[in-house]
Amino acid sequence: MRSTSGPAIERVGDLAAILTNLSPGDVLFIDEIHRLNRTIEEVLYPAMESGVLDIVIGKGPSARTVQLELPPFTLVAATTRISMLSAPLRSRFSGGTFRLNYYNEEEIAEILKRSAKILNIAIDAVSLTEIAQRSRATPRTANYLLKRARDFADVNGETLDLKTVKKALALLEIDEAGLNQTDRDILTIIVEKFQGGPVGLKTVSASLSEEEETIEEVHEPYLMQLGLLERTPRGRAVTKKGHEHIGAEPVFHQRPLI
Repeated sequence: MRSTSGPAIERVGDLAAILTNLSPGDVLFIDEIHRLNRTIEEVLYPAMESGVLDIVIGKGPSARTVQLELPPFTLVAATTRISMLSAPLRSRFSGGTFRLNYYNEEEIAEILKRSAKILNIAIDAVSLTEIAQRSRATPRTANYLLKRARDFADVNGETLDLKTVKKALALLEIDEAGLNQTDRDILTIIVEKFQGGPVGLKTVSASLSEEEETIEEVHEPYLMQLGLLERTPRGRAVTKKGHEHIGAEPVFHQRPLI
């Protein structure tokens, strides 16, 4: 198993070195493949289709192409933005394109159990479940919260139990649904200043003094996943569930009678 990432492959020679060092039956994993340079992508085409590597040696009239035979290998790639892959590259993944689902709470708790063992953290199953519930279904976030809870317990000389975990997460401003302060601010501003919406992204961004890209790519997906926020043709609107989460009464808009 060989692994690399799109940003790490800066030149054609980098990819050539990786491919020529593969052994028969190896699996090459490229993370963030959408960040691969288009020129380097074209080197992958013959490698994926014919198992050969075309290298140009020299420049100008004396330049010549050398074709190297590659051992049979399997290419696995990961991306969060499949639309940014060029159509020729996307079509060459004949083995299939698959979408990974979010982890559930039980799976996150199992990952946390393993992390706690590696980090030599003594913590009970109930506390691990509490962290898993607030981790946004993301292992990286779950491990971050586990470490911060451990730090909080160490600094305060407390046992890492459910009570300590809740105090640590409260200090980090992570609520029961995994929302942070900015997530709650988005819901609160739309409800209090714009009667629950719909309201445009630029307006929300200006009200929060937060970049539009940050709201759209970091905060909104999770709020929508939980059903607290929805995108409409007229803008963002807080759902009934979103109103309940921040303790506000839903506002029902009625069309005026004509």
